[in-house]
Amino acid sequence: MRPRRRATLNNTQQEISLFRRRSIVALLVVVLLMSTLIGRLVYLQVIKHDVFITRSDNNRMRVEPLPPNRGLIFDRNHRVLAENRPTYNLTIVRERADDADETLRLLVDILNLPKDDIALFERRSRQRQRPYQSALLMSDLTEAQIANLAVNRYRLPGVDVEAQLLRYYPNGYVMSHVLGYVGRISEKDLKRLDAGNYAGTHFAGKLGIERFYEDELHGKVGYRTVETNARGRALRELDRTPPMSGKNLTLTIDSDLQSLGYRLLEGKRGAIVAINPATGGILAMVSTPGYDINKFVTGIGTKDYRALQEDHDLPLYNRAVRGQYPPASTVKPYMALAGLENGVVTPQTTVYDPGYYRLPNDSRRYRNWLRWGHGRVNMRRALRVSNDTYFYTVAHDMGITRLSDFMKRFGFGTDYSMDVWGAQSGIMPSPDWKRGRFNKPWYPGETLSVGIGQGYWLATPLQMATAAAVLANKGKWVRPHLAMKVGDTPIAPPFAETPPDVELKNSQWWHLVDQGLEDVIQSNEGTARSLKRGLEYTMAGKTGTAQVFTLGQNQKYNASELRERLRDHALFMAFAPVDEPQIAIALIIENGGGDHLAAPIGRKMLDAWLLPRMKKEAAVAAAPDIEELASGASDH
Repeated sequence: MRPRRRATLNNTQQEISLFRRRSIVALLVVVLLMSTLIGRLVYLQVIKHDVFITRSDNNRMRVEPLPPNRGLIFDRNHRVLAENRPTYNLTIVRERADDADETLRLLVDILNLPKDDIALFERRSRQRQRPYQSALLMSDLTEAQIANLAVNRYRLPGVDVEAQLLRYYPNGYVMSHVLGYVGRISEKDLKRLDAGNYAGTHFAGKLGIERFYEDELHGKVGYRTVETNARGRALRELDRTPPMSGKNLTLTIDSDLQSLGYRLLEGKRGAIVAINPATGGILAMVSTPGYDINKFVTGIGTKDYRALQEDHDLPLYNRAVRGQYPPASTVKPYMALAGLENGVVTPQTTVYDPGYYRLPNDSRRYRNWLRWGHGRVNMRRALRVSNDTYFYTVAHDMGITRLSDFMKRFGFGTDYSMDVWGAQSGIMPSPDWKRGRFNKPWYPGETLSVGIGQGYWLATPLQMATAAAVLANKGKWVRPHLAMKVGDTPIAPPFAETPPDVELKNSQWWHLVDQGLEDVIQSNEGTARSLKRGLEYTMAGKTGTAQVFTLGQNQKYNASELRERLRDHALFMAFAPVDEPQIAIALIIENGGGDHLAAPIGRKMLDAWLLPRMKKEAAVAAAPDIEELASGASDH
């Protein structure tokens, strides 16, 4: 028989007490939770109100930079040298992409690009000044690429196709070493550029005039505030500060003369620089071979760039301003003036030339270019026939210190150009220079080599043309420059930091040297006598031949027996007309084998500049004046 369970009675008082305790705990929990919620609401709505309202506006509104239009570049006749053409660029904002790396991989697949471009896109996507700013991935998209991107837009958050103006150079090869080029802004560029002013700008000047006048050509960035939807697409514009376009740049370059110089040097390695002596404006600055600067704007391919770098003719090398060559016999007119100014020679001094010069107590013979010599020569004839022995004598009697100091007055050894990017200073040697460079003393034989523009003396074609302009001006200095106008502001002398004019003790010495240089062209024994045929103006000129390697005592130079790159450089400098010079020129042909190639090219350049102006002046002079027309009308 099962035992009976004892009956229990409910304790009502105990149950009420338990219920009250539980109710109080529940109430406390509710109060605590409500307090926490209210505190959070107060924190968000009151304390952090400004922060979150700003974030809300940022989600709804976006400030976008408006890049300015880059200024155009014109030649002196207002022909376009650098313009802007419309194009479409591919950009990405990494912060708006869900997975930036995956998006970049997807882009490569959609555009059917090489897999290697993923790493390239990754690097470019990080080249920007600040967060939430677009980074340029590709430039100059094709219509097919734009269509593929439009179809797949929903798969590419943060990616956009932007319409923008892209730099274009109509004469890329001919103007390559004058203009330089613009290119994508690199990490190195970001360190020198104003991040605020370059927001939204993907290109900047890299070389040449584009780099030197970058601030003026770029302009000022603008901004607009737009309202966006949840996907970040702009719905409407709320506010706008328009950008300020860059200033147009007008150069002193004459594109016709520049193109002629390029054609004359085509197939050769060389340089031509032509300057207006009155203003210092550079009329032509040619370096051959050139290269297509348009390829650098959108980013040149690795294969094409390697081909330019490995080309033995060095098309990327600007010979006109960076090439440093022995100026050779083109320095003899300055040597003549140095000898006169330092009292070493007079206009009547003669030197006997047996075909060589020997230093006192030295058996070595420093040969004249004409092995049997020119006999007795004075200064004018020494210039006419380019006699080495005469100038060996002048150099030895003057000494290297006085020689060097005088040549520096014509700009040798220093870059005095105003706005020529990358111009080198050359070398005007002296004992102090050699001691600092090689820790060796100066020897008398080295002075003789410098006396005929050889040895350690190096100059750029720009420096040679500058010195020729100073000579044409009878010592008056005007700094060479490329800009004629920046915007509407003309660039004209006098210029700051212009060297002092070259003043001589006797001003007639300028005319003596001019006569010698005219004889180079007009005399039957002048070294450039072939140029006088059909010459319609007065020309002063000087030929030069710079040795690439030194001949032995009894060796004879024969260009036909040497490899092409061991042949002498051919040089020529000239100015015209002699009394009222309008153009000064210097040119070099590397390994030209002698000066017979350079002088005819110089003549063609001078003809191209002077003859049309002479014909125009003649036509104006021949036209009847107003009084004659009036009197003729009254007769009828």
